[in-house]
Amino acid sequence: MKNMRLLTVLGVLGWFTVSAQIDLSFEDNRTPEYDEVIQMYRELDKEFDEAQLIEYGKSDVGRPIYLFVMNKAGIFNPTMIDRNKKTVVLINNGIHPGESCGVDASLLLADEVLRNELLSDDVIYAIIPLYNVGGSLNRSCCTRANQNGPEEQGFRGNARNLDLNRDFIKCDSRNAKVFTGIYREWRPHIFIDTHTTNGADYQYVMTLIPTQKDKANPEISAFMEEQLNPYLYEEMNKTPYLMAPYVNVFGTTPDEGFAGFLETPRYATGYSNLFNAISYTTEAHMFKSYTDRVMATYSFLKFLGKYVRENGSEIRKVVQRANALDAEREVFPLRWELDTSASREIEFKGYEYDYVPSELHAGKRLKYDRNRPVTWIVDYFNTYAVVDSVSVPDFYLLPAAFGEVAERLQMNGVEMFPLSQDLTVNCEVYYIEDYTSPDRPYEGHYFHRKVETRTERMEMTYHRGDYLIPTSQVNRRFIVETLEPRGVDSYFTWNFFDGILQQKEWFSTYVFEDTALDLLKSDPELARKFEEWKQANPEGAKDGFQSLYFIYKNSPYYEKSHMRYPVGRVVDEVVFPIK
Repeated sequence: MKNMRLLTVLGVLGWFTVSAQIDLSFEDNRTPEYDEVIQMYRELDKEFDEAQLIEYGKSDVGRPIYLFVMNKAGIFNPTMIDRNKKTVVLINNGIHPGESCGVDASLLLADEVLRNELLSDDVIYAIIPLYNVGGSLNRSCCTRANQNGPEEQGFRGNARNLDLNRDFIKCDSRNAKVFTGIYREWRPHIFIDTHTTNGADYQYVMTLIPTQKDKANPEISAFMEEQLNPYLYEEMNKTPYLMAPYVNVFGTTPDEGFAGFLETPRYATGYSNLFNAISYTTEAHMFKSYTDRVMATYSFLKFLGKYVRENGSEIRKVVQRANALDAEREVFPLRWELDTSASREIEFKGYEYDYVPSELHAGKRLKYDRNRPVTWIVDYFNTYAVVDSVSVPDFYLLPAAFGEVAERLQMNGVEMFPLSQDLTVNCEVYYIEDYTSPDRPYEGHYFHRKVETRTERMEMTYHRGDYLIPTSQVNRRFIVETLEPRGVDSYFTWNFFDGILQQKEWFSTYVFEDTALDLLKSDPELARKFEEWKQANPEGAKDGFQSLYFIYKNSPYYEKSHMRYPVGRVVDEVVFPIK
């Protein structure tokens, strides 16, 4: 062992004895500050040869983001890990620093695992102690208005006021770029993101968001639904820290029924699901004491760790089968909608409630009564239907001009090959037919929704230095969901291609009218289309500009690149000049 330094010993907490010797004070309703957290991990690094604290890069606030790695063999270089023989568990904490129970719980877990020799030969723990460093430094008593402690909490936004749990695809923050590097190098089999929930009041200390079953790879979904999820619920509900599905209410109270949460790739577990990690978001309940929230999160992590130690080989096989299935899949879903006709009844432990006169306004307010516990049978809606999907091309072609997209693909380990010379190729291209965007920015973007496209086959010229992206690689699903413009969190959705949406060349009406007359005389098909348009649009036909614009859009003068998505889909056999 390294030099041992004994710290404060914690006694019996809740329902079992924690033998941790780290200096935490969550029983006093306090969570450690960033420097304290990192110092406690440094102490464990000093004491145990099986652990190492690694600085991975700077956050937006300029302070480091660390990774704490534990394994029996003392392997801290991810290139030396055989993922077929080692199960990698990645735990992310403090993405919302006001929700700090996972920060404390992971410190407890690390100390317990190391001190009680709970590391197995085939399991590697990797813990991000505190991800949103800037938000954690922005502490106050009042950032979480609905939350019961701790006495000081960090702030949800990071140093750039970004919600990092919406940044995994667009990667605007330095934090997200660091996380992407960690994730790419360690490529976990299991991923957990720790949170504290808002919402209704109920008896449960912990609620859980597993990767949504209909969105996950079928191999991952079956394993979680049939084996791992039931185990976790059974073990948690033997403790005082009862666990239920995340309470994503339809109405205002849980007895009206609620739905499973669809975590798309902008979210932590939606992102990890693109790489077939078995993924969970823990949501400890805001009204419970801070001690109970920490211990509930710790209990979940401990039970999951026990399962991984005992079933690591099966977990690795499940992920291998999922990757093999993705490699063969010809069609991937892009968008889902909740099936409100499909539900199952579950037992739910809540509190009776009333609507009582408000002391602030003329109406009534909702008030739960914790002295009146009740058990309801409620409808749980957790079936999502695929409403849009896409066939997978053999290759995508990405112009190098879109360097921000290329950078993000490369950060995520996507193999890309620059063309060594110009290439004209017949391929499928999309035209953006319609989309909606918000009136106000969301996380720094006017992102697009309800994207509709049409597909055309045409000759496209790509230039030397543009990128050829084969889809037959381990990141196949990530490539498809980010490069297909209708994907719910695609790079088009997040505004990386907005330049194509604006027409650049126009005409002067007094000049183009003569040209338009010549076009109609020389092109009978255009003349026919124009007559049909006038019949269908009598008011537009009275307007000179609208009439000329119709002819212009259907003439060789109109720019073909307007609304044309620049990423080509290659579905034919082509010989590519690549470096």
